[in-house]
Amino acid sequence: MRARHVTSHRFTLSGTKQLRKAAPPQSALRAIRLSRRAKRGQRNAKLPYSAPEDWHEPREHAREGYRFVVREPGVGFRHVLTTDEVRDRLAELPERFVAPLEVVQLSQMTRKKLYCPCYGMQWGKALYLYPIEESLVENFHRPPKPQVYQECRLYGGRWFEEAGRWRLEWTERAIKDFFLHNILIHELGHLLDERNSNYADRERYAEWFAIEYGYKRFRQTDRGRQIAAAFSR
Repeated sequence: MRARHVTSHRFTLSGTKQLRKAAPPQSALRAIRLSRRAKRGQRNAKLPYSAPEDWHEPREHAREGYRFVVREPGVGFRHVLTTDEVRDRLAELPERFVAPLEVVQLSQMTRKKLYCPCYGMQWGKALYLYPIEESLVENFHRPPKPQVYQECRLYGGRWFEEAGRWRLEWTERAIKDFFLHNILIHELGHLLDERNSNYADRERYAEWFAIEYGYKRFRQTDRGRQIAAAFSR
């Protein structure tokens, strides 16, 4: 994705998933997005432009490798992946997929993102991964869309509904699998998509890329096979 064409996992100015979270108590802001669907790319042109993230200027000259930028996650939040886990997962992909990548940033949760929650984003030649609640429990006041509901379950997320409110609970392993094989790969798909400019087409490509190079890899793991077997019963 090119500069100014933001993709978020999800809020955009180009790609992603999502759900509005239940408002957190004032004592501890706890929000993060839930899947790639938020209202994207509809900025009021009369308002001042507000960059969605730290902008990392693309390099003018080729240089091997990408670098990490790590921000403090914020009070009540934690990063899901370590830099080593991200590096090891990207190393499993063909070199041509990783070659254009220049920055992976572990970003900070902010008050603004409370109302535009997301797990990840692609902007320019950088990928951004967002933190999650330390409790690994996400609360929402709207039911998840079927695709979001099913996708989280495929990686081990557990949904609960009580009095019209929804709760998504993760284990340490499940949330790591979700980020390693879904979020990270989806956003990389956006970075590699040089053909599509339409939002729906870009999202369709990134979803395909995440399945082809993310979920299929997860299905080969013991945990992936166990979850798949449970779904087939």
